[in-house]
Amino acid sequence: MAEKAQQHILKSRELQRKLYRAAKLSRERRFHALYDRIYRPDVLRRAWEEVRTNGGAPGVDNVSIEDIELSDVNEYLEELAECLRENRYRPHPAKRVYIPKPDGRQRPLGIPTVRDRIIQQACRIVIEPIFEAIFEDCSYGFRPKRSAQQAAKEVKEALVRGWHVVDADIEGFFDNIKHDVLMGLLKCSSEG
Repeated sequence: MAEKAQQHILKSRELQRKLYRAAKLSRERRFHALYDRIYRPDVLRRAWEEVRTNGGAPGVDNVSIEDIELSDVNEYLEELAECLRENRYRPHPAKRVYIPKPDGRQRPLGIPTVRDRIIQQACRIVIEPIFEAIFEDCSYGFRPKRSAQQAAKEVKEALVRGWHVVDADIEGFFDNIKHDVLMGLLKCSSEG
């Protein structure tokens, strides 16, 4: 079984290399047909393995990673692929939980279902190499093999060289934004 999982990883990485090379060769290229890559068996299997390794609580459907492991994982992934292929997939709402902060306030956290996390990982597997090919080397946020410590080191070195560095973080942005205005803007942009 481990050998088969390794084959899925190798095959999905080959897809990533091809997508990366294509994006690197032409920054203007647009990738219009990626949806079918998301439900490839190798991509879904790798996404499942990554979700399983990360662990995490079940979402609103109360289906845990262990529940899926106790059933037939291959069948589960095949059903998920069929659902995607037939355009029947709809994400579940995220389960809302609150995590206490040191100052006594609570930070809201949304927990997607395991099924939705698998599909999110499959999407990441497919689109990440395309974006990686066009990111500037100085970009560190949420990138593979990049860390906050590396970014801090780069900032420190830039300060020594005399550069000016600006870092902006809007605390509680999504807690404070006027959601009706945001949704109105999104509606306008999708109509235009």
